[in-house]
Formats: sequence, C-alpha cells, structure tokens
Amino acid sequence: MLRVALTGGLASGKTTVAERWAEHGAVLIDSDVLAREVVEPGTPGLAAVRERFGDRVLAADGSLDRKALGAVVFADSQARKDLEGILHPLIRARAAELQQAAAPEAIVVQVIPLLAETGRTEGFDAIVVVDLPTETQLRRAMARDGSSAEQAGARIEAQAGRTERLAVADLVVDNSGDREQLLAEADRVWHELRRRVALAAD
Repeated sequence: MLRVALTGGLASGKTTVAERWAEHGAVLIDSDVLAREVVEPGTPGLAAVRERFGDRVLAADGSLDRKALGAVVFADSQARKDLEGILHPLIRARAAELQQAAAPEAIVVQVIPLLAETGRTEGFDAIVVVDLPTETQLRRAMARDGSSAEQAGARIEAQAGRTERLAVADLVVDNSGDREQLLAEADRVWHELRRRVALAAD
C-alpha cells in the first residue's frame, strides 16, 4: 500500500486531481467528506459540538447548521481551535479505518486541504501538492465562488502560503495551465506513484 497525502490551497485543483486518480484506481479518503460524516445526527461528534457551542449551531431537525457554526468559529479563533480539537481526532480515526480496509496493493490518497497548516505530514509515503501562482489562485477562487477579490484574498491569506506547502511536498502537480494541462500533470504524477508501488513490491 502506498499512502499519499494530496494537498493544495483554495481553488488549486485538488478535487480535479483526486477525481482523475480515482478514475485510475486510487482509493480516495477526503477530509472534507469525513468532516461532514463525523457530525451527522446521532454521532458522538455532533454531541460534542453541541455540548461546546450549544443549540444555536443546530438546525430545526437536529442536524448541524454549518452556516451558524461557521459564523461562530470564523469570528473567534479560540472557538475555531475548540472545534478543530473535536473534529480532527475523529476525522483522523475514520481516515485510519478506511485506509486499513484498503487492499494491500492500493494507492490510498488522503485529500487534506490543511495539511501544511495542521502539521499532519507524518505517516505518508508521499506528499503531493497541487501548486499554482497566487494570482491565478485568486482569480480562480473568485470565478468559482463568486467572491470579491477581498473575500477570496482573505481566505487564501488564512491558509498556509505557497512556499510553506511546497516545503512539505515530495511531488508537485503544476496547475498554472488549463484543465487539459492539469490532467496531464495529474497523470504524470500518478505514473510516478505507480512506479513507487512497483518498486516497493519488488
């Protein structure tokens, strides 16, 4: 098994790369998907969030009101840390379960947007960063989300910088071009991952 972390900043193209690799047979474990899963109604995660933040973060049906929770944690850094303290261990535990269930010869790709920020670089055989110039990233984030330059810029600023992400990378997918070029880059790095699996099997 080859354990791969895939990361990149806002609007970097991580999802496109991950979907391409899934087409090639990768086992995908997406932190954003797990973050929703661990706070579904009836889970210990939702109970812990409710205990810390109260009923104001719950919808009428008892599910998590993400917008209400977001309004609380984005305005209060301690609240955000408290939320991360609840969610991150649950996400990691679920990711470990899914990884253990994968076939021995699998390439297991964990999509972790905040890899550099959270220091979660241990335990992987390869760390892949989807990289692009900051100006391009800003333009794409605005186009994708319909946000202003100020809004997109603030979200990009809140994440690790390009230099910090590249510092933890073993392999880099260049997304400075168009979609076809990105897919070609994703394929190039996928072939390198396959090569590493083959070498490990010898």
